[in-house]
Amino acid sequence: MKDDFWYKNAVFYEVAVRAFKDSNGDGRGDLRGIAEKIDYLQILGVDCVWIMPIYPSPLKDDGYDVADYYGVDRAYGSLDDLKGLIEAAHSHGIRIIMDLVLNHTSDEHPWFQSARSNRSAPYRDYYVWSDTDQKYKDARIVFVDTESSNWTWDEQAGQYYWHRFYSSQPDLNFDNPKVQDEMLNVARFWLDIGIDGFRVDAAPYLFEREGTICENLPETHAYLKRLRSFIHEHYPGRILLCEANQWPEDVRPYFGDGDEFHMAFHFPLMPRIFMALRRGEVGPIRWVMQQTPPIPPDCQWCTFLRNHDELTLEMVTEEEREWMWKEYAPDLRMRLNLGIRRRLAPLLDNDRRRIELAKSLLFTLPGAPIIYYGDEIGMGDNLDLFDRNGVRTPMQWDSSPNAGFTTESPYTELVKGDLAFRNVNVTAQLRDPHSLFHTIQKMIALRRRHAAFGGSSMEWVEIGNPTVAAFVRKNGDDVVLVLSNLSHDVQSVVVPPQYREDCLDLLSSCVVSLGAELELRPYSYLWLQLPNGE
Repeated sequence: MKDDFWYKNAVFYEVAVRAFKDSNGDGRGDLRGIAEKIDYLQILGVDCVWIMPIYPSPLKDDGYDVADYYGVDRAYGSLDDLKGLIEAAHSHGIRIIMDLVLNHTSDEHPWFQSARSNRSAPYRDYYVWSDTDQKYKDARIVFVDTESSNWTWDEQAGQYYWHRFYSSQPDLNFDNPKVQDEMLNVARFWLDIGIDGFRVDAAPYLFEREGTICENLPETHAYLKRLRSFIHEHYPGRILLCEANQWPEDVRPYFGDGDEFHMAFHFPLMPRIFMALRRGEVGPIRWVMQQTPPIPPDCQWCTFLRNHDELTLEMVTEEEREWMWKEYAPDLRMRLNLGIRRRLAPLLDNDRRRIELAKSLLFTLPGAPIIYYGDEIGMGDNLDLFDRNGVRTPMQWDSSPNAGFTTESPYTELVKGDLAFRNVNVTAQLRDPHSLFHTIQKMIALRRRHAAFGGSSMEWVEIGNPTVAAFVRKNGDDVVLVLSNLSHDVQSVVVPPQYREDCLDLLSSCVVSLGAELELRPYSYLWLQLPNGE
């Protein structure tokens, strides 16, 4: 699997370990469960699996509250189980990356328990303390639904401690050289085990400085460059994926000159795909792509439609946010923080045409796409569950009791209603050649075979119709024209003269003769390979 630039045209698959497959009947998913389903992931066609945190944790935030950086939570298995998963994945040509939670720990971490004991404790300076809660007042509160301040008073410590997320997640103090070295040791530990890289959680928040918003600071970039240098020197071919929910121009520095992150999520693109689908116009997508600066040739964006968090609406205007809530989350239970806690299928009213169209855009726009587990079969969500747990329900493998996820009672309620496991499951969709699974499987296979999708080149095509997204992807001699009707009506487009020829429709394997005009069915999409690299 030696290919240092494998990530450029990879398809990623995000797995919530607790929710994927239970191998031992305790009601919770585990690492062995993922290993048992590697064949399934290979059939789907993904290149890399991102596993959410597996560290020992009180699980107040699904493992992002780390209690031990050097172990695996017993609920998920052991280090040997992780090694077994990596070996199984690699034997199937699949890589594994995991979360590296740099910014904060759990308040139950031994470091924090030591730190709060007294001001001279060995780990006191591993965290950020203050006698007042008035410092860094320009820093925004991320979890506005649950936190009223970024400071929390600790009675035992006799001081306030700093946290950018839940109060149960105190931030580490990266001004302390020992913390910086410690986190490099954490990375080394997992890379030595065989992990293929990290999705770095909450990358913008590592340092704090008065008079700033405490995000994207030069000191943060300096440390992240150090982390990249360490990996480049000792573990070539492994990657760093940046989670920075920021505007593209603010994320661009996280690539550096190709010496910081290999990849970064494109957060602002995601809500604008949903805007375009609801409005039936390409404007929101064109606008955000125009705001996206070029990146170094060895770097790549990561694109997504949904993930384990709410559909974040931080990177939209207040007016756009209100509109998105009205259109996609009319029930107040669907809203969380500055976002929407819904999965892809229910967001799109379980409309197969729109789900496919959204996936087509994901796979054809620039960037390496990420699929959230279960979205390939159109899983639903459970709004009765607290917070983000509604989109982290057990994978629906078959129609047997407990969805084939476990032989015992699952750790949480399953999805109910029309999208419940008896109606939506892997087994049924594998048997049906026309299922959503097989459509997405085909898209992935085509994307992997065509170099055009792995490059960064994208050119909008003027076709005289704002309801149709028309663009060309090109890489070398491989050129693909993508047409997407974003509306619920038949649309006619004017085909520019240079494209009026016979093209191969990649999805149907049929030849399409493009004339001066072309009609597109509602919510339809075409991937047309142009001849002779034109």
